[in-house]
Amino acid sequence: MDQFSKSSSGLLERITTHPDICHGKPCIRGLRYPVDMILELLSAGMSNEEILADYSDLERDDILAALAFAVRLSQMKRVQAVRG
Repeated sequence: MDQFSKSSSGLLERITTHPDICHGKPCIRGLRYPVDMILELLSAGMSNEEILADYSDLERDDILAALAFAVRLSQMKRVQAVRG
């Protein structure tokens, strides 16, 4: 297990899903903060400090967990389209 895997595995425990919270989207610690919202704030240029100031119930490790989750998703070997 590499160093990233060791450090990210604990962070990923902060990512939760529940059908009654944000329609089952991955969220931070069961709160109504979807991972994609945190990633959008970061990609818009907000700093960790700005996000934490605006959302007082978030912690620094929550932001790191969102990033670790995104890394795991980007490491997927293949994405297959689902047809409805």
